[in-house]
Amino acid sequence: MNMEERVTELESRLAFQDDTIQTLSDELVAQQRLIERLQLQLAALAKRQEDISGQLESAGDEAPPPHY
Repeated sequence: MNMEERVTELESRLAFQDDTIQTLSDELVAQQRLIERLQLQLAALAKRQEDISGQLESAGDEAPPPHY
């Protein structure tokens, strides 16, 4: 294998690696966006659960009707 073939092979590998790195980077960005969206949804659900459990607790504190 002469020097020119070696350089061509290395350039080919470099191009492939650059493409792979870009693909992985794009996927990482997409996953980070998904994680952020899921965190917002989880926070909203936790807030909703707190609101509902607060309503249930306040309903449980009411005195029983007089016929009890």
